[in-house]
Amino acid sequence: MRVGIVCPYDLGSPGGVQQIASELAHHLRLSGDRAILVGAGNQRRHGGPGRDDATVGVGRPFKIKANQSTVPLTLSPLSFNRMRSALESVDVVHLHEPLVPLAGWAALASDRPMVVTFHADAPAWVAQAYRFAPLVSRRMRSAILTAVSPVARRSVPQAWGEVRIIPNAIDARAFDLPVGRIEQRIAFLGRDDPRKGLDLALEAFQDVHRKHPETELVVMGATREVDEPGVRFVGRVSDGEKHRLLASSSIFVAPNTGGESFGIVLAEAMAAGCAVIASDLPAFRAVVGNNGVLVPVGDASSLSAAMSLLIEDGPERDRLSDAGNQAVQEYDWSSVLTLYRHAYEDAIVSS
Repeated sequence: MRVGIVCPYDLGSPGGVQQIASELAHHLRLSGDRAILVGAGNQRRHGGPGRDDATVGVGRPFKIKANQSTVPLTLSPLSFNRMRSALESVDVVHLHEPLVPLAGWAALASDRPMVVTFHADAPAWVAQAYRFAPLVSRRMRSAILTAVSPVARRSVPQAWGEVRIIPNAIDARAFDLPVGRIEQRIAFLGRDDPRKGLDLALEAFQDVHRKHPETELVVMGATREVDEPGVRFVGRVSDGEKHRLLASSSIFVAPNTGGESFGIVLAEAMAAGCAVIASDLPAFRAVVGNNGVLVPVGDASSLSAAMSLLIEDGPERDRLSDAGNQAVQEYDWSSVLTLYRHAYEDAIVSS
């Protein structure tokens, strides 16, 4: 099967949707399918001899403020022709975040069978706006619709038809590393965007570090020119380094303030054996369930108390580590890839 995977964001920038799209292409290729990854950016990398695998950028990315964050997308009108050329030989298109301009719009113009995946926790006005976009509505009614969570499904109009829930995925075995776990190490992973909650993590950790001077907070994905006692900023890390740092940490904190529809970082931390503390957001609650500690959104004192509790209570920390590690197996690529392949086959048959 030849699958065109479209991500409207810059393929060269970090982000949850980019990560899922890239890993999906990788796992399809491992299973014997062919995959072309298309999105914003200037990348153009072809597969080996006899292969049509490739990564193709359809336009220069620009950073736009949206959803309490900054998203890198393309506004180039050339993206329509480039998208059509990139997808002309595929059997099915898998479009992530269909309404993000302009790569998402360009992919909607494709006449190939289509699977659409909604990732975002969109505001209510977005669902209303969909109803006044007849061309989009017609395309959606002919596609197989999926969402990564019930939260992401909320903004999809019922008139478009059934929406399958297919969660984001991880390679759970990649996080099972023979490294020593450091009981006093707490990990954070995320961009330095307000909604990722880094300020809350730093504020809460100050109190934890005063009580437990041996504790360390390792911050992945962000850098700051500040000297915080016990805090180590490592910036953007490779997948291998991320796996190693998570596997060596005892606790993972995700004090995000909103705009989340799944929580892939929680699944990764659980796969690595961390005891998870997260904001009580609907999307995070769906992933963590009773296998972690949920704290009120934006409450640094509750976050600090939860961190101190797990530092002090080794048996409870170990219980959450084991429970989370078992629960996260449902998000492994071995399960999720099968669900997407069924969606591709249904799209082709119904076209």
